[in-house]
Amino acid sequence: MALFGNAHTINPATAQQDYERLLGQGEQVHAAFLLIRDTILFTDRRLILVDKQGITGKKTEYHSVPYRSITHFAVETAGTFDLDAELKIWISGNPTPLQKMFTKGVDIYEVQAILTQFVAR
Repeated sequence: MALFGNAHTINPATAQQDYERLLGQGEQVHAAFLLIRDTILFTDRRLILVDKQGITGKKTEYHSVPYRSITHFAVETAGTFDLDAELKIWISGNPTPLQKMFTKGVDIYEVQAILTQFVAR
């Protein structure tokens, strides 16, 4: 289970500045979410998963997923005893979904709506 209250939205303009080295020319961040140490960026071209690794978090993996590669996705809302919501994303050619946990600090319906906007293009 994730720590309570640590997940939240990030101002897209702040995320644009913080992650400008990852972005292509003219690419814009439309939404961003911080999940404990990891970050999810929704740009106009792709989904970027920033995965901090190790104890110090200095090692970082940047996973770039073009929206056209997403075959389907699912959200699981938080329950009474399971307070985390979950996002699962299936990428073409991979039977195992990418999974990210969200605490109550993030509206999972907002995440799903943003993903729908970009995948359904």
